[in-house]
Amino acid sequence: MLKTLLLSIMLVVSPIWPLGDNPLIGDPFLIVNKQNNQLAYIHDGAIQNVYPVATGKETELTPEGEFMIVVKAPNPYYRKKDIQGGAKDNPLGTRWIGFDALDTDGRIYGVHGTNAPQSIGNYVTAGCVRMDNTSVEKLYEEIPLGTKILIVNTAESFEDLARKAGAIE
Repeated sequence: MLKTLLLSIMLVVSPIWPLGDNPLIGDPFLIVNKQNNQLAYIHDGAIQNVYPVATGKETELTPEGEFMIVVKAPNPYYRKKDIQGGAKDNPLGTRWIGFDALDTDGRIYGVHGTNAPQSIGNYVTAGCVRMDNTSVEKLYEEIPLGTKILIVNTAESFEDLARKAGAIE
């Protein structure tokens, strides 16, 4: 009886939200379109905001598909060059929103800030999705772990993509 109660509680208060099929209309959902270097934030069944981003300097560097946000970190540490989080020369900026692309753990691919805001809108990254710090800080507060992110390279509109994914009606 106690085991059943504990299991029920764990399922209800899981740190990975939402469980099961998603997105459902109303759930937070992200779409990145590499063709126009934009990210759409969808919530409550509508596109809430569209942000300019930077993506891979070669098309194949930013993976395409539907992934899940599995890591969120303020002032991320940049391992490649041993740069502390919060440092002005940290290329990851002020926030890291990692997703599980290509069987990774959310620490390789992510949506993150930048110390080079002039790069936004360009094809310059090693595979991540780069945003200006103000925008990524706002997005970071809006989306929980478990949010789905769809990355595509298409001429389709965000509305059509969101509708096909089940994020809007």
